[in-house]
Amino acid sequence: MASKDYYQTLGVSRNASDDEIKRAYRKLARRYHPDVSDEEDAADRFKDISEAYEVLRDPEKRAAYDQYGHPEATGGATAGQQQWTTGFDFGGGGYTHVDPSEFSDFFEQMFGGGGRRASAGGGFRSAGSMRGQDQTARLDIDLEDAFNGATRVIELNVPEMAANGATVNRTRSVRVKIPKGIREGQQLKLSGQGMPGVGQAEAGDLYIEIGFRPHRIFRLDGRDLSLDLPVAPWEAALGATVKTPTPSGPVDLKIPAGSNNGRKLRLKGRGMPGKQAGDLYTVLRITLPPRNDEKAQKIYREMADAMAFNPRSELGVD
Repeated sequence: MASKDYYQTLGVSRNASDDEIKRAYRKLARRYHPDVSDEEDAADRFKDISEAYEVLRDPEKRAAYDQYGHPEATGGATAGQQQWTTGFDFGGGGYTHVDPSEFSDFFEQMFGGGGRRASAGGGFRSAGSMRGQDQTARLDIDLEDAFNGATRVIELNVPEMAANGATVNRTRSVRVKIPKGIREGQQLKLSGQGMPGVGQAEAGDLYIEIGFRPHRIFRLDGRDLSLDLPVAPWEAALGATVKTPTPSGPVDLKIPAGSNNGRKLRLKGRGMPGKQAGDLYTVLRITLPPRNDEKAQKIYREMADAMAFNPRSELGVD
């Protein structure tokens, strides 16, 4: 069954105080109590109101509901899809005029219907605990972080119960060690760094999904890298040895004579590290010198006169 929004049932916000919740319940209870209300659905509405109040007026139930049962926390999932720890036994009861056994299946699935024990202050108390929920987060890194390994800090918003009973968010910083050679989309597991457990139960785990920011010159394909390498016309025509950037620093690359624009040259093992390192592919981009003065234009005219060259000859046109 789908999650229920108890805050909406009582008409209060998620950060409502205990007093606001109590006032909202009393107002609605007077309106829908079956003994005084003439509305056809009064009995059902009164049960819904009592169920919502049963949960939200109890700090432990409310914290668990905010973390695991509220529609925004579950994404519409059912309580059964949240992987509850076996043996968790919530307290409650005695706060409304409705027997908790008459509450919805959602309440039963979240908090259970039996095994309640009276507490010294009246009402009931919890007899168990529940493991914290796992969390996921995304961390975008630079390509150099994956190439060399790095440590980064991320900030997470963690809900916790305030002194007035309202759920508030606090910011928590987590250090993430990025291993050398990590792949885009890979997840890192940080044990015990997820949501805190209820009672004495352990915290959940935190899963960090790694994304790569676009790089200024390198493109990534698996473990292979590629980049466009500008070369002068004479370097491509006559051959040359030029400096080529790699993630670990520049290296010398030999350009064969007669290379055309778009030719791809491979630097083996210069890609991303791993059990089998990737390669780095350089794509030659022939770049013309500027002709912004009379001397440069004269050289271009001399080349045109001296070289019988038609770049469109293969197209069958003059």
